[in-house]
Amino acid sequence: MKRFLLFSMLLSQIALSAQSESKLQVIESVPFVDKVEATDVVAMHINDIQETGVIRFNKGRIIFDVFNNSLERINNEIISIERKEEFKASLYFDNEIKVITLYSPRKKERIVFCYTFNIKDKSYSKKQLFEKTLEGNSVLFSGENKRQTNFVQSTNGKYLAMTSDNIKKKSNAYSIHLFDANSLELIFEKSYQEDVEKHFELNDLMVDDNANVFVLGKLFFKGRSNKRNDKANYEFVINRVNSEGIHVQSIGLDQEQIKSLNISFKKGKLHLLGFYSEQNVDRIKGGCDFQLDPISLLVEDKKLSPLPLTVFEDLYGNERAENKKDTELSNFYVDYALEDSLGNTYMLAEEFYVTSNYVNTGQFGGYMTTTTHFDDIIILKFNSSGILEWGRSIFKRSTSPSYNAFLKGNQLHVILNSGKNLKDKIDGRTKVSKRLFESTALYDISFAQNGEVEYNKIQDNKGVNFYLPSGGTIKNETFIMMNARGTEKSLMLLK
Repeated sequence: MKRFLLFSMLLSQIALSAQSESKLQVIESVPFVDKVEATDVVAMHINDIQETGVIRFNKGRIIFDVFNNSLERINNEIISIERKEEFKASLYFDNEIKVITLYSPRKKERIVFCYTFNIKDKSYSKKQLFEKTLEGNSVLFSGENKRQTNFVQSTNGKYLAMTSDNIKKKSNAYSIHLFDANSLELIFEKSYQEDVEKHFELNDLMVDDNANVFVLGKLFFKGRSNKRNDKANYEFVINRVNSEGIHVQSIGLDQEQIKSLNISFKKGKLHLLGFYSEQNVDRIKGGCDFQLDPISLLVEDKKLSPLPLTVFEDLYGNERAENKKDTELSNFYVDYALEDSLGNTYMLAEEFYVTSNYVNTGQFGGYMTTTTHFDDIIILKFNSSGILEWGRSIFKRSTSPSYNAFLKGNQLHVILNSGKNLKDKIDGRTKVSKRLFESTALYDISFAQNGEVEYNKIQDNKGVNFYLPSGGTIKNETFIMMNARGTEKSLMLLK
């Protein structure tokens, strides 16, 4: 009886959320059978005759598929690559996809290749871009994240820039390679931020339509710790690199602590956007924007905006939010900085941490278990002037990478898998999680221009129709992903 009453009370506290159907157009391909298993889509492009080229990677292979306008697979090319060759970035042209790879034949040797896939001709070619011998305990591309930070294409499509580490035994140095994005011919290579003691940590990279490369990062005064003697051990610097030379400018900070910044070009000005803290770089107090003149690189304006109350309402509920609003959030890492056609920037950060538990097995002792947590998501919207317009959160629990995000019609969409029925709690929160033994569903959480949120179900997951948003990719406001289960494969497009 007591169990029944407790169960009834819990049900009264939790109501199932009433989801509507997603407004996105959902298109699934004709099923096909793969000779080589590969679920992560690293590149996707639709050409001028509505053929879709899809690039996937498997260890030692690249899979190049082409689908017609009915999403029937009409070409399947399996390309053998080196065992120690890995995907790094993708670029898009009218009928082509260019994919950058890194090959590590020996401990210190690194070779960068570019594969060009022609969707219309169903052909491909390969070209070596450069090779480098590493010195010391270094990597070629540091500071990598989901946004392919080390590689960038200009807005007009003419230029490809990439930055690499060049750590020497007695000094730190970094290199910029600028290529013609079509011919892949090298325009220039330059070293920057060379220093005997100071390390440079890349944050973001941008190249404009006039072949100016902007490199933003954190320069440490000594070592690589963020604090030294209770003071900041770093400054942010921006480098403008072109064929004429290098111009470097420090970005002055006061008391704010910042983990990383992202470059955005708005209304003829450079904007450096990110999260800031008043305590340490691993916490979040709010959003920040530094406006720079692109010629002098001097800071013309700085804005610090605490997290809006709505962020805490989404995470803690209406009653607890007021008491939580002055606290700083921790363990969040920036995943995406997406810019719409109006110049608004959406920054998304996910909470990540690891826990360990000891499991006692009785007289034979026990063992440790480790669990990864991919939990809440914070979303901030900055307008074209760098002003923080709103902030929201997704109250989420997951033990694996589960989401992706893209913009369509200047509306943000977060795509993820969760339990079949989301839960609306009595304190105003919507919890995105999967309960024990609960089946799953694919959701589209959409945010309007004013920050209003909708939780829309795309489908209930059944059998092989379980798709992986975290392994998908976005091109021209179309999101594509592949199912994860079984030998019969299919693609889902959201547009």
